[in-house]
Amino acid sequence: VRVRVRVPFSLTPPVFPRGCGGVSGGSKASLPLPASLPRFPGGASAPRGCVWKGEVAVRDRVGRTIVWEHPPPHLVATRKQETKADASIEMADAPKKRTFKRFTYRGVEIEKLLDMGTDELVELFPARARRRFQRGLKRKSLALIKKLRIAKKQAPHGERPDAVRTHLRNMIIVPEMIGSVVGVYNGKTFNQVEIKPEMIGHYLGEFSITYKPVGHGRPGIGASTSSRFIPLK
Repeated sequence: VRVRVRVPFSLTPPVFPRGCGGVSGGSKASLPLPASLPRFPGGASAPRGCVWKGEVAVRDRVGRTIVWEHPPPHLVATRKQETKADASIEMADAPKKRTFKRFTYRGVEIEKLLDMGTDELVELFPARARRRFQRGLKRKSLALIKKLRIAKKQAPHGERPDAVRTHLRNMIIVPEMIGSVVGVYNGKTFNQVEIKPEMIGHYLGEFSITYKPVGHGRPGIGASTSSRFIPLK
């Protein structure tokens, strides 16, 4: 039978539950108490981890449950620290939600860039692009933007629009072109380029290389001094 009684100091030294430090029945470690605070029978300090709802519960040798109704403040604080540590461990084990970084151009989000007028947008561009727009776009550049608009409207929902071919390698990419596919001429073929937000302010020609990068292999005969003389078999 489990009985809740106040601690009579005439009882025999208690046997603490395993895992709660004390005189016996668990680890030998126990929290040190100041001399002014009351102690359990036998001089044992209150076991760590035995604080529930402001009480300290232990078990004596007879098997009765002894409840300390007014534990010292440092034991209650220890229990609170353990509770916080357990809560932090549970939060660390919980799966984290995946967050996506929102793209911004010069600190402005894409939605606001699309709503901007031409004059406000030009102020965000570097000096070379600002000069280009201030002097006015040519007829061919405006025709390219118009074709990209039509291709976007004709594309089914959720699918890429058809590619629009162009020779205008010096066309500056603007937010309105995001999501379009442009076939940029490199002098021989039209390389398809899908416009992405990171390309704003760049030229179309930067994404259609005009040469084939050299992949160097092994050196041939005569390429070095040691390879000029071939030993006879």
